[in-house]
Amino acid sequence: MTHYEMAQIIARAMAKTNLEKADKALVDKLAAEFADELDNLGVRVADLEKKSDNVVWKGELRYRYVDASSDAVSKITGKKYNDNDTSQVMFRLEPKAYIGDTGWTANVRVDYEMKADEDANGKTVVARAYAKGPIGHNTTVTAGRIPLLDTYGMLLDEHMSGAQIDITSGSDKNFTTSLLAGRYNPGHDNPDILPGQTLKDFTADFYAAQFNYKSEKFDANAMYAVMTNIENTQSSDIKNPNDSFGLWGNAYTYDKDKMNIWSVGGLYRFDNNWGLLSQYAVNTKSDNSDDKQAYMAELQYKNANIADPGSWGAYVAYRHFGKDVTIATTYKDVFNNQKGFAIGASYVPVENLLASVKYFNGKDIDSDTDADRFYLNLDFFY
Repeated sequence: MTHYEMAQIIARAMAKTNLEKADKALVDKLAAEFADELDNLGVRVADLEKKSDNVVWKGELRYRYVDASSDAVSKITGKKYNDNDTSQVMFRLEPKAYIGDTGWTANVRVDYEMKADEDANGKTVVARAYAKGPIGHNTTVTAGRIPLLDTYGMLLDEHMSGAQIDITSGSDKNFTTSLLAGRYNPGHDNPDILPGQTLKDFTADFYAAQFNYKSEKFDANAMYAVMTNIENTQSSDIKNPNDSFGLWGNAYTYDKDKMNIWSVGGLYRFDNNWGLLSQYAVNTKSDNSDDKQAYMAELQYKNANIADPGSWGAYVAYRHFGKDVTIATTYKDVFNNQKGFAIGASYVPVENLLASVKYFNGKDIDSDTDADRFYLNLDFFY
């Protein structure tokens, strides 16, 4: 019998979990004696497995249909903001590469978007590119073009160039302090960009401290955020300190170049099915009581889980998203500068397929004109 054949026998014995104590001692002794042969037999395979798992790919293919109408008219273009149907297809890739055994990962998000009703190429954007990993036992650092998200996404679901530090504490590590600093480009969120404007090249400074507590029945959060250098960047022929032309459309007053945002909220779970989500935020640098505030209350029933075919969830909500504080909300039923009631439901017909439908009926805050929206989303995850 060759040493290689003996190493194979020892490897099979090592894989067994029901060995008697004496037999295990013998196997351990043989494993030590044939260590080199076992290394030659097993390390190559282990290394290949490790390398094959070094990069994990996931992503999403999404179809979205929105039928929106609004009687509000842009003060700049003279056109209605929303009075059309849109169909959009998005393909998303999110590779994650593990950096050795350090616990650090390199993460990228690439989005390709196109209008489903147009026979034309869409645009490809590298939305995120960042490194993330632990420093010590309770601290995680994220740096690069990172996700920018407040706890429930009422104010922000975006990305910025900067860094975030998350520090966990508490006996169950259920309290997290997050510190963020970076530069955020909001130009693509402005609905009133005129030809020749350079809002897409404009970048604001963003700083925030966020606190999150989680328990079995109740989650709570608070945030303080500052955004500076957000002065009006529109062309000189319309720049006027007395106008409301600002960074967020006709939103922010010209002589204010700073946002101070306070936010607080939570989620209470009545049982395994019912929950109540509430959130409030205010920008203390804005003078308009309607525009400076954002708040919502959402009653939730069950949840759709893409790993559980047949699961579903539904909600009914009231939302008020003032435009001086709601920067880029994650909610697609109500936009910034709108208020009203929204209902929605999600269903998982097969694993990794999520179907969502939403409806909003309310008003545009500034003009006090009627607005509504129907929203259909199909997400294929892989």
